[in-house]
Amino acid sequence: MAVTVSFVALFGLVLFFLLRSKSLGYGAAFTTAGFGFFLASTGASGPINQLAAAVIAAIQSL
Repeated sequence: MAVTVSFVALFGLVLFFLLRSKSLGYGAAFTTAGFGFFLASTGASGPINQLAAAVIAAIQSL
């Protein structure tokens, strides 16, 4: 059984917990940038979506 989760929801949840635990480092910056790119419909979201899909496909093929 496959469960799919939206990247916006995933990044939002991770960002919420990072902000709540007050650990604002490089990980929080990456999460915030990813959340913003997936949330907004910018020109950069297409390549980021393709990269994320490629990473997921690579992980699933292991």
